[in-house]
Amino acid sequence: MHRYLIFETAAGFCGIAWSDVGITRFQLPTKSADATERLLLRRLPSVEPGAAGSEVLAAVAAIKRYFAGEHTDFSKVALDLDGQDEFFRKVYAAARGIGWGHTTTYGALAKALGAGPEAARDVGQAMAKNPVALIIPCHRVLAAGGKIGGFSAPGGSTAKLRMLELEGVHIGPPEPAQQSLGF
Repeated sequence: MHRYLIFETAAGFCGIAWSDVGITRFQLPTKSADATERLLLRRLPSVEPGAAGSEVLAAVAAIKRYFAGEHTDFSKVALDLDGQDEFFRKVYAAARGIGWGHTTTYGALAKALGAGPEAARDVGQAMAKNPVALIIPCHRVLAAGGKIGGFSAPGGSTAKLRMLELEGVHIGPPEPAQQSLGF
């Protein structure tokens, strides 16, 4: 039996679903509790509201700290990834090792898994289907050349940029090395 909880953060309303094994789904923030609940229920139609235990409440508290701008580590949060493809599980495990304020690319993650550059696309597909975005930090995985790449959460790439900026990561052209003298 899966249960869920909708809660508010500094960035908006989030949703979390869990089983007896661990977190099964996380919904990144939207502007309303109703919108978050609709998105969560679309992916888990048989889930029911429930009272969260201490592990889920600890994850919720960590998520609230994250969106308040506090350095947060989700690598120890128990997950239930039952039904996920074995390659996706490997990608998710590797992505969980990308710490606060750090990024990698789809290609580098594929290489770290011992796959060739052609697997970068598969890594991208795993990130797009990540059931627990943020807890598995898919926002920290970029396209080739450090470009932002896609993001399937509400707000798309803009949301990904905001999350990275919250962690102190700047994506974009470098600042000019020389300032204009204004002549």
